[in-house]
Amino acid sequence: MASVYDFSAKTIDGADQKLDAYRGKTMLIVNVASKCGFTPQYTGLEALYEKYQGQGLVVLGFPCDQFGHQEPGDEAEIKNFCSLNYDVKFPLFAKIEVNGANTHPLYKYLKHEAKGLLGSEAIKWNFTKFLVAKSGDVIKRYAPTDTPEAIGKDLAAQL
Repeated sequence: MASVYDFSAKTIDGADQKLDAYRGKTMLIVNVASKCGFTPQYTGLEALYEKYQGQGLVVLGFPCDQFGHQEPGDEAEIKNFCSLNYDVKFPLFAKIEVNGANTHPLYKYLKHEAKGLLGSEAIKWNFTKFLVAKSGDVIKRYAPTDTPEAIGKDLAAQL
């Protein structure tokens, strides 16, 4: 049986990163974008990361440009934007696709394990979030409108 630990992705700096490196941690995996109405959620995501990383939380940001061309930059521009505007310290990855024929394998798995409304697997917009337990099991999917602050209670229960 697969788990998130079976996948890898390129970091924002281009290195291959096995998600097995996060074994035993609670993960919040988010498809992010720099020019989205939800972009200010970076503040809340970073706050959760800073508050709970000592208890085993890691936030993983996956930039995606599939929704309204809201992540037009390359990895260097994305990294710079996140650092300068939101002081993001949680791990960021290279730009991926979360829907369609070129969906990243991690997102195929996440979408299958935690379906959206009415059983849909499609990601509807930027800042869809997946909570993953320390065991590697996908616990819950959150809509883009679910703020990081609202997820805090679910996170605390997993730590």
